[in-house]
Amino acid sequence: MIAVNLIDRRAGAFNRAQSPAGHDEMFNFKPIDSNMNDEELFQWPEEVLRKLKTLKDYDDYFQKLYKQGIEAMLKAEMGEHLGYPKNDPAGKKSGNSRNGYSGKTLKTNLGEIPLDVPRDRNATFEPIVVPKHQRMSARIEHAILTMYSRGMTVRDIEETIKEIYGVKVSEGSISNITNAVLDSIKEWQQRLLEPIYFVVWMDGIVMKVRQNGKVQNKTIYLIIGLRQDGLKEVLGMWINETESASFWLNVLTDLKARGVQDILIACTDNLAGIRQAIRAAFPQTISQLCIVHQIRNSARYVVWKERKAFMADLKAVYTAINKEMALDALEEFARKWGSKYAYAIRSWRENWEELT
Repeated sequence: MIAVNLIDRRAGAFNRAQSPAGHDEMFNFKPIDSNMNDEELFQWPEEVLRKLKTLKDYDDYFQKLYKQGIEAMLKAEMGEHLGYPKNDPAGKKSGNSRNGYSGKTLKTNLGEIPLDVPRDRNATFEPIVVPKHQRMSARIEHAILTMYSRGMTVRDIEETIKEIYGVKVSEGSISNITNAVLDSIKEWQQRLLEPIYFVVWMDGIVMKVRQNGKVQNKTIYLIIGLRQDGLKEVLGMWINETESASFWLNVLTDLKARGVQDILIACTDNLAGIRQAIRAAFPQTISQLCIVHQIRNSARYVVWKERKAFMADLKAVYTAINKEMALDALEEFARKWGSKYAYAIRSWRENWEELT
């Protein structure tokens, strides 16, 4: 109902931006012109992966990244095996050549992923990255997410690929595979996005990241978008020293450059200045504060023996069937807990419009 009402109120947005053809799939990997530097990539620690694996909505997106990344490596391996790139005239005199693909189902921590494994006419190609009858390791899953995220240097990507292959291939092969994978990475990072998203979820996660040989605190920025066809899509992943509203503005500007013209609702935490950044990039977008963040912040300083009762009373506020009943529940909550936890009551009141 929310989305329908917003569409009625803002139908002009749909008239000025129709969905481009060819976007039936969840990802469209067509490359577009961009000034993105090769160095703008980042690492994604395994702590995040363990959290994302429990969120089923995200599984399909990351499976697609695994599929594209692994297939890029397999194609590069085939090029190394044959000794010449695809469509090179040298292949006519080599005694062996590419011979299409065979299907392989790869079992991963996120489920089964169908792969297209390249074949050669002499049937001598033996994949290294995913050997026959073997599932993908968690290490490779981690590496794929690492390479497809912005903030990791080309040298770091090469080191990641070297770790995957170990001593099984030469330095020249590592370099060639890295170059092949980089093309696939750039296509995903620069792909054209939908003109309109019903909802985008924006969050920054602070964690320790190994970059250029040093472990540093970094903030990973992740944006998920709800499309007009009802599917969710990972719009991109970025990295910065700290979470800031100014960097979020850079991220939103990047989305505009990749074709996003309008967002109906942006769901965020209560970072200072983030709503101003959203209004600067998308003036008509409605900001909604994330209830989960608000609940966590409310319970942050509650003593353990009172937390169960505190959370039960707070639940009456955020599960109310309408805004009026939610306000009544908040007043009752304030009467009971306001003397001890005034900060929680004040936060709900100050952000009431965005929360409701």
